[in-house]
Amino acid sequence: MKRDTLDKRTKIANDIMFYIYTHIDTDIDIEELSYDLHISKFHMHRIFKDIFYRNIYEAIKAIRLQKASHLLVTNKLSTISEIAASCGYTSQTSFIKVFKDRFNMTPKEWRNGGYKIYSTGILEQSDIFTDSKADFSNIEPSIVKMPEFSAYYIRNQGYDKNIKKTWQKISTWVMGNEFKNYKQIALYHDNPAITPPDSCQYVACIVTDEPLTVKNRLPKFIISGGIYAKFDIAGVYGDVLKFIHWVYNEWLPSSGYETTTKPAYTIYKKNHFLSEDNTFDLSFYVPIQL
Repeated sequence: MKRDTLDKRTKIANDIMFYIYTHIDTDIDIEELSYDLHISKFHMHRIFKDIFYRNIYEAIKAIRLQKASHLLVTNKLSTISEIAASCGYTSQTSFIKVFKDRFNMTPKEWRNGGYKIYSTGILEQSDIFTDSKADFSNIEPSIVKMPEFSAYYIRNQGYDKNIKKTWQKISTWVMGNEFKNYKQIALYHDNPAITPPDSCQYVACIVTDEPLTVKNRLPKFIISGGIYAKFDIAGVYGDVLKFIHWVYNEWLPSSGYETTTKPAYTIYKKNHFLSEDNTFDLSFYVPIQL
């Protein structure tokens, strides 16, 4: 397959995935999506499956359930029906059924502590989590209003060491464009403490106002602005996963805030995927609401 054709197909697949994540609280209309992308539904489905190895409907179902499982833990003040609606379910009965099919417990059982058992099983599979000795219990965030960012990106399927290769590709692109001023940002669409690492969507992004000097081969999207809790942390490779677990399973449920379906993101001062000593210095932004 020619490079231009592959780039075009990858962009279409990424546009579809971005649309799903940003419209997960709605009744996603595949007809409308194919119209907006100026391609047939058949072609759209085929491209998406070629790139992501599952069909669009499977992706929508999985993302809805991942978001719901996350919000049930963090958003203690929202009812189960409110959380179901925020993830695109029009019927609480159907939501309970698909949730139980996926997690072997009801949303109520999950919220009442079942998630801790499930999360422990996920995290025990990760050496980078179990090796971390970091303690975040005394960290307090600042509450900030962030602007939206226009970002170039590469999506990485899975929260794993392959992310390093993704950042190396972005770095190659940055050097090719001779950018001097830019931000390295990572989006976390999923909570890796309750979503299996190989199913997590991690997105490596570059934000810059500088004009391109070579042909752009990276897709582009908008990172949402809004109100965020900002945590400034530093550490070594495995500490990030432990921090995310602490934020979502301990800090948020007791903070008086709730999160949204928007992704959390990191702005790196030092990126552990690119640093020689595997250390990081970053700000982690969690979308919040009252």
